[in-house]
Amino acid sequence: MGCFFCKRLKSEESSTEDEEDRPKQYSWDQRKKVDLKDYMFHELKGETVGCLPGRVAGQQFFIQDCENCNIYIFDHSATITIDECINCRIFMGPVKGSVFFRNCRDCKCVVACQQFRMLDCVKLEVFLCCATQPIIESSTKIKFGCFQWYYPELASQFKDAGLSIFNNTWSNIYDFTPVTGELNWSLLSENAMVKDYVPIPTTEELKAVRVSTEANRSIVPVSRGQRQKNSEESCLVVLFAGDYTIANARKLIDEMVGKGFSLIQTKEVCMKTEDAQRVFQEKASDYIPLLNKGPVIALEFNGDGAVEGCHLIVNEIFNGTKMFVSERKETASRDVDSFYNFADIQMRI
Repeated sequence: MGCFFCKRLKSEESSTEDEEDRPKQYSWDQRKKVDLKDYMFHELKGETVGCLPGRVAGQQFFIQDCENCNIYIFDHSATITIDECINCRIFMGPVKGSVFFRNCRDCKCVVACQQFRMLDCVKLEVFLCCATQPIIESSTKIKFGCFQWYYPELASQFKDAGLSIFNNTWSNIYDFTPVTGELNWSLLSENAMVKDYVPIPTTEELKAVRVSTEANRSIVPVSRGQRQKNSEESCLVVLFAGDYTIANARKLIDEMVGKGFSLIQTKEVCMKTEDAQRVFQEKASDYIPLLNKGPVIALEFNGDGAVEGCHLIVNEIFNGTKMFVSERKETASRDVDSFYNFADIQMRI
């Protein structure tokens, strides 16, 4: 028995020595190696190509030197760079970081991202959802519209990319290189239909993605942005975090737009007690206990009778759900300014 024990000990010692001699394995050594060629469309001409949901899965992506192509990325990604593309139609699913166009011309795009940058581009038309202020530089004849697109996987892809469908500054463009007396960018017609710019794909593989370009089905609420308002009367609605907040916000938008009011802007942001006191003023105590449940969603509606119309819909459809709704049209503009001034500061922090 003694000999057996000694042999076993020697075996264990030998095994330990072998393990010590082996190179250490780290978690990053075991990751699947990424081949950049799998995340790139390069030097294509006259083709329709794309990536199905789950294909990119948060990797960075590159689109380079393509001409007369239809390109669809039906997935979320880390960043996307588009270089030297001509006369292409491009759809990009949610991008966690930046989308950067460089030296492109005559392209039409649908983009959702955290940051949007454009350099040395000419004649691009972009339907955009961007969480921060979009920036163009040394670019001309650029037109922007509000993101309009839907397919079943898109909502979860927004979450995977860390983007809120309610944080969209699509029309608040900053031009790094303005020209006196000229405007390098403008807004597309409010009636512009995204399918006329970036059509639904027709190839057999990409048709498997059930796409809709109808504005009322868009995963991102279609807002007027910085277009001139139709009325001097606006109404602020703030919905507080809960199980049905997003669904309630969508329902309210559908009802108000259906009655002829315009959705101007939306925002999803966390509020503190002092923020509520500044925005809600004498009503703040009613809402402060709700703030610790999560971020609030704010909607600005515009149109003659917007305040009264919003109260009627909220009382009829959402009775029992606590929301802040501007009380009077005389003070509603102050409500809107107070909230969005606070939200703009908060988003910059």
